[in-house]
This record gives sequence, structure tokens and C-alpha cells, in this order.
Amino acid sequence: MKWNKYTIKTITDAEDIISATLGEIGVEGVQIEDKIPLSKEDKEKMFIDILPELPPDDGIAYLSFFLEAGKDHTQMLADIKDELEHLREFMDIGEGTIKEAVTDDIDWINNWKEFFKPFSVDDIYIKPTWEKVTDEAAGKKVVEIDPGTAFGTGKHETTQLCIRQLRKYIDSNTKILDVGCGSGILSIVSLKEGAKYVDGIDVDENAVKASFENAEVNKLDRSKYNFVTGNLITDTGLQDIYCKGSYDIVVANILADIIIPLTPLIPLCLKEGGIYISSGIIDSKEQDVVKKVKECGFEILDVAAQGDWRAVVARK
Repeated sequence: MKWNKYTIKTITDAEDIISATLGEIGVEGVQIEDKIPLSKEDKEKMFIDILPELPPDDGIAYLSFFLEAGKDHTQMLADIKDELEHLREFMDIGEGTIKEAVTDDIDWINNWKEFFKPFSVDDIYIKPTWEKVTDEAAGKKVVEIDPGTAFGTGKHETTQLCIRQLRKYIDSNTKILDVGCGSGILSIVSLKEGAKYVDGIDVDENAVKASFENAEVNKLDRSKYNFVTGNLITDTGLQDIYCKGSYDIVVANILADIIIPLTPLIPLCLKEGGIYISSGIIDSKEQDVVKKVKECGFEILDVAAQGDWRAVVARK
């Protein structure tokens, strides 16, 4: 199936009202492209490891919508053009032009899956749920993951750094707090390694859903884990629950800009002598994180590196 892609060139100030207008006309879903800098809240909810430098905001926005090719959309397009002209009468919408293109029927949510193939981190074999187990898995612990829209296939350097550090400190009595659990991969690996219990927290409810689903796929004992949605940095209710000095390990594979304000809470979560593993740290941010970890009373045990990424390991 082919789709007609229609793109309206407008300005950022008109994004919301044009999107709402398209919805009222019958358009299902709008793709927005602009150069507006991300807010702090946006950054906290994004499951990427480093934000690229964006060009300056030029105020231009492109709103795209898709209509099935081969069908007559003449009336809908006429209605859209009429509404754009109506909006122009009382506000600036920029050019307000519509460009048409034809695109293939692509599953934008799932097409990335063709690039996620089974791989190993030492003797842990990580595979997507939709792939078959290969001979490479022989003699290894198998972890199945479907991250959905959450961060965490296990293939990124930051996740591998965390896995390797976690394995050094886990035993059958270890209780772990996974802050920014994403797909749940670090929690799942920890339980596969024999940890006693894992709590996971993430700001994205889709990540929490993925964590539960992946734990179930891996046939883990439901009494040994739990995942909740929330922001430990700002939610005092979560702090009352999780910052009671009950964890042997806290792992946070997020971003340096989130790890730094998170770190003062970690001593409250850990038992005396507990281990704090922080990753998602690009090399240029290493010293900032190390400084904050030391300021919070931790002893630095190791700064592990893989490519341009770092994991800071410390003891309370």
C-alpha cells in the first residue's frame, strides 16, 4: 500500500492550532518537525543517550499527515486549504503551503526491529523476542527483550558497561534499585544473575509496561521484582518509599544531566557499603559526574570505559 504524504510549511507558533484544525477535519495523527530546543522535562522522558547539537530555532515548522493513496481526498484537502486561509486572517501561519509526496507503507513503530539482532555480552546472550535462538546461545544465559518504545536493547555501550559492573557485585542476597529502568534489561539481567529482588522506576509509563512484559517473557518470579512510573528526583512520595537505605545496589543508566541531580538521593537509598553504578555518561561529562559522586560522600571504585561512554562505580 502507498500513502500520500502532505506537508504544511508553517511557523512554530502555529503548530498547535493547525494540528488541532487538522484533527477536526478528520486527519488522524500529525508529524511535527521543528528546531525548538527541548525542555528539561522533555529530556528526562527521552530514551536516548546523548542529545545532538541542533541548529538554531528558525521558527519554521513542518506538519505532515498521511492519506491513503488511490482514494479521492479532494474535499478534505480543499477543506484544509480553506481552514489555513481562515487561520491566516487572524494569525501568522507563515507560508501555509502544502507539499505532496508519495511514501511506502512503513510501520514506523516496528521497522527498526530488522536492525536488532541477537548478540552477546560475555556469557549473556541477548535476543529480541521475535528472533530465534542461534547456536551462539549455547552455554549462555538467555535474555529476551522487546524494548517497544523504551530505551534498552542491551546493545548500547552504556548498557553493556552496567551489565559488566552489576555482575561483579550481585549475589543471592542482593537487593537492587534500577533508576530509569527503560525496557527492564538491567533488572532482568540482575535477576538472571541471582539477585534477590529488583525495584525499577521510570518516568515513562510505556517503559514500565515494557519492563513488566519483558520480565514475564523471561519467566522471572513475579515476587522478585516490581516497576513503577515516576521521577525519583522530584517525587517525594517515591522518595519516601525507595530512599530508606534498603538497597545493596543502585544502578542508573540515564544521562549525566539527570545523574547529577539524582546522585544526592542515592545515599538515602543504599545500605552502608552499598554500590552505586551510574552510566549513560559521555566522556566529556565524566569529571562532572565523578565530582558530584564524591561530593555526596561516595568512594570511587572504578570509572569503566567503552568507546566514548563511561560508567562510574562507587561505594557508600
